[in-house]
Amino acid sequence: MKIRPLSIEGAWEVTPRQHGDTRGLFLEWYRFDRLAEAVGHPLRLAQANLSVSARDVVRGIHFADVPPGQAKYVTCVRGAVLDVVVDVRVGSPTFGRWEAVRLDDTDRRAVYLAEGLGHGFCALTEDATLSYLCSATYNPAAEYTLYPLDPDLGIDWPAPTPLLSRRDAAAPRLAEARAAGLLPDYDACRSFTAALDTRPSL
Repeated sequence: MKIRPLSIEGAWEVTPRQHGDTRGLFLEWYRFDRLAEAVGHPLRLAQANLSVSARDVVRGIHFADVPPGQAKYVTCVRGAVLDVVVDVRVGSPTFGRWEAVRLDDTDRRAVYLAEGLGHGFCALTEDATLSYLCSATYNPAAEYTLYPLDPDLGIDWPAPTPLLSRRDAAAPRLAEARAAGLLPDYDACRSFTAALDTRPSL
């Protein structure tokens, strides 16, 4: 398993080692100890989600209040998506920037996002299926979305006509969310993650 940081602090790409033969293949798609070693603390597993999307569906950009935030470990178990991390933390040196990683059922990469980062994806195939491990349970009162087609973000979605949910289509743009005080604070996010237990545990 290879874990490398992305250009946005708090985000990592995980590439598993696959073992295959004529019968099929085997891989470790998540290792709590290896991830904890890379990010500095274990991922608390509080909820697991599965989403299935039609081609050209765009979901996001979603983020949560910090504390407690919601760290995510995301992989694509069927089809392919372009997974996007957005730095929505006010005060961050990379505020407003995004980075994308292709997740698919061939390379079977995963992406880890720390608390406070925004997340979205575009389905590149029919029935693209994502599996999420989350550090906190869903709390609708503390979770938000940004308009994924915001030109100030400038995300290059690989869909001729992105298909959005009503909620995402009506979401505020980055500047509007910042003016409304909805975005996480960079220093608060760093303090929160620094205080997490650094000892890997089951």
